Amino acid sequence: MDLKNHIRSIPDFPKPGILFYDISTLLAHADAWQVAMGRLANAVRAYHPTKLAGVESRGFLLAAPLALKLGCGFIMLRKPGKLPGKTIGLDYGLEYGKDRIEIQEDAVEKGDRVVVVDDLLATGGTMAAGIALLEQVGAEVVAAAALIELTFLKGREKLNVPFEALISYDD
Repeated sequence: MDLKNHIRSIPDFPKPGILFYDISTLLAHADAWQVAMGRLANAVRAYHPTKLAGVESRGFLLAAPLALKLGCGFIMLRKPGKLPGKTIGLDYGLEYGKDRIEIQEDAVEKGDRVVVVDDLLATGGTMAAGIALLEQVGAEVVAAAALIELTFLKGREKLNVPFEALISYDD
C-alpha cells in the first residue's frame, strides 16, 4: 500500500508558502492506519525500546498506540505548563524563534531505552530538543521515528541517533 495516497497536502497552511502534510486522512482510513502502524512497529521494534516518547501533539497519535503494540511504556514531551507534577524542561531555538519542551521529572527510569516519535520530521529542531531533554533526564535514546520526513529540509542531520521514516517527500 502506498501510504502517500492517504496523506492530504494543504497549501498555504498554517501560513502562506507552507505545504502542510495532513495525516488526518490516513488516520481516518482504517486499512492505511493499520498498515502504517504495522510498518512503524517493525521499524521501531529493532531498537528494543522500553518506552516511546511522543512529541506534542501529533506525535502522541503515533507513539501511544505504537507503544501499546510493542508492549512498552509511553511518555509525553509537551509544551510548558501542560504536564502535572514536577517537570524538567529544555529551551531550544527554531528557525523562527524559541520554544520549550518539558517532561515529567519521573517519566524516565534508569536503563530506559527510548525512541522519540513524531508525525513529521522537518528541520529537526523539536526532535533534536526532545532527544536532548531525554538524555538530560537519564534516558538512553536509541532512535527517533516519524511517519513523514521532509528530506529537503535536512532535519535528520540535527539528530544524534538513528532515524526511521515511512514516507519521504524530497521537495
